[in-house]
Amino acid sequence: MAIPIKNPFTRLKDYNCFGCSPDNPIGLKLAFHLEGDTVISTWTPGTDYQGWMNIMHGGIQATLMDEIASWLVMVKLKTAGVTCKMDVRLLKTAYMDRAPYRLKAELEEMQRNIAIVKVELFDNQDQLCAESRMHYFTWPQHLAHQKLYYPGIEHFLPG
Repeated sequence: MAIPIKNPFTRLKDYNCFGCSPDNPIGLKLAFHLEGDTVISTWTPGTDYQGWMNIMHGGIQATLMDEIASWLVMVKLKTAGVTCKMDVRLLKTAYMDRAPYRLKAELEEMQRNIAIVKVELFDNQDQLCAESRMHYFTWPQHLAHQKLYYPGIEHFLPG
């Protein structure tokens, strides 16, 4: 069963995240839900996110994977962090007309305070277009609250 993840940052003044702010006019406007231990998102690119003709820009693909990995850290690890390494593999051409795209993020392992998150990007034909291992330096909760405005897990999930 899919559980919608709420975006608690929308209440913050000056919140304008390129990845997840619903109000950033040029942003990706990603929204997320939880299925078991997996964070999922679907996204349809507009023409502004094109690289070559009818191909989604590789940097946008990396950004999508970076963003969903951060939400996995916030929801599953109940803290916040910052990206410290990206290992992105573009496997198949991500054609613009094969939207919506589906992203899946799962915690692969923890190495002390480094979360390694596996992310996959699928087109509407269920073809794996890209995958990554995103490394996140995670903060203790009190520092995540202080430095990164992490509000606590209760602000992300319903009820």
